[in-house]
Amino acid sequence: MNLSRLITGVAMILIGVGLSLMPLFVSLNVSFVSLIYSIPILIMGIVILLNKKEDEIEQIKQTGGKK
Repeated sequence: MNLSRLITGVAMILIGVGLSLMPLFVSLNVSFVSLIYSIPILIMGIVILLNKKEDEIEQIKQTGGKK
């Protein structure tokens, strides 16, 4: 697992959860705005953590030189 992917994914998940829990501590007026931002950030964090295709390196087929 790539370390930068792990750090980015965990950070985004923590920010998403923090934003979604913010209305409990602040006021209900900011609940809709924080949910608009928290849900996509949370989903992107999960996708970054679960995306393993970026770690795979595609082999380049060796062909002849210039013609």
